[in-house]
Amino acid sequence: MTDREKQVPTAETGEEQERILVVDDDPSMRIALMETIRRLGYVVQGAVDGTEALERITKFRPWLVLTDLRMPRLTGLELIKEMKARAPQTAIVLMTAYGTVETAVEAMKLGASEYLLKPFSMDVLERAIANLKAGREEGVGLGQPVHQVEHRALLSQDPGMVRLLSTIEGVASSQATVLIHGESGTGKELLARFIHLRSPRAHRPFIAVNCAALPDGLLESELFGHERGAFTGAVIRKVGKFEMAHTGTLLLDEISEMNLALQAKLLRVLQEREVDRIGGRDPVPVNIRVIATTNRVLYREVEQGRFREDLYYRLNVFPVTVPPLRERVVDIPILARHFVNQSAMRNGLTPPVVSDGALAHLQRLPWKGNVRELENVMERALLLAGQGAILPEHCPPERSEEVTIPFVRAAQPANGSLWEMERELIFKTLARVKDNRTHAAKELGISIRTLRNKLREYREGEHSASSLPGG
Repeated sequence: MTDREKQVPTAETGEEQERILVVDDDPSMRIALMETIRRLGYVVQGAVDGTEALERITKFRPWLVLTDLRMPRLTGLELIKEMKARAPQTAIVLMTAYGTVETAVEAMKLGASEYLLKPFSMDVLERAIANLKAGREEGVGLGQPVHQVEHRALLSQDPGMVRLLSTIEGVASSQATVLIHGESGTGKELLARFIHLRSPRAHRPFIAVNCAALPDGLLESELFGHERGAFTGAVIRKVGKFEMAHTGTLLLDEISEMNLALQAKLLRVLQEREVDRIGGRDPVPVNIRVIATTNRVLYREVEQGRFREDLYYRLNVFPVTVPPLRERVVDIPILARHFVNQSAMRNGLTPPVVSDGALAHLQRLPWKGNVRELENVMERALLLAGQGAILPEHCPPERSEEVTIPFVRAAQPANGSLWEMERELIFKTLARVKDNRTHAAKELGISIRTLRNKLREYREGEHSASSLPGG
């Protein structure tokens, strides 16, 4: 164990369900993973190979093991096999830089819960852990029936939403392609994960691709993969998302943003169930379930020539529309309390009481940003309330033009606490997503342009302050 690794808390105290074991023979990778997991609030230990991991399991009793594939003495696949014999309830994530479809399939057959291809971002790791934890809490894969929705935006008491979720539970067990319509921020991706966790593919990969976040050329490579030398810069073979999702579920988020050429390639994959890598000679068979989301009225996109009609009918097997938050006002109190509790946990604070006045005020707002906006508003309200209860004055005003952006206007004086709270929240979010502005803007419920303007304001404010006498 290195000196740096010794600095990572590895206490054997703490509840069993919060313990995670990292197995990797690369010290730098092991330390980075341990530090990230610790920051997420889990108790973590490390092991240099599969043999050491088996020695630690009996005493440490982790609920999750993250293991590398290629290691001395005992490989990742061998460790998975031994783990499932000794601790069958333990979730396992396989990590490797030598990923193939065959390896993924073998790992899943042996009992792995997830499969991550190196290099991956810490955001990907965080989402994988969160998904596995949510599945465990809901009883998925533990021999327990799932009866209720307990996952972020899917918390609901609205009769219409409850009926929708009940219907979806029935569809989830099928292989039908699902097309999810809904405004931005309504929780379309969460609904897709909900379907996956209740499907026969729940223990297989769930791969999400945001079609709006990538340029056309990069999106094609991400989806279909490429062979070495297929184009300038293709120095290694890349496995595409279709192959990574083999035996599992592929989410095509905001599919209406995909260009017509890629739509044609997607149609062929759905029809033939095989993928042609860029620069590849032989098609690769894939077994996937596709879920697509869109915030546009897709048949109107077809009428205007921006979306292929044949692809539309291929995707529109089981259409679902997620209602906006303003149409399920009854859910606002339960969601508001949930988000406050989650934010308090992230920030190491005691969850405050949300006053009845604040809840009534929240129910009168238009919520153009939907559930995502509510989540951001409650985090800001928590910070503004300090140690006291959340009151109406900690929430946005009822004037709609001020609600569309869930932050304080730049007109606030720089020495005022609201301006500082807004600035702190934005920078904390940027730090959490590793300075990815697109992801930060999505989490904050604002446009990327608004985020850029805010950052420019802060830079200009700092410059002005430094220019003052004595600054």
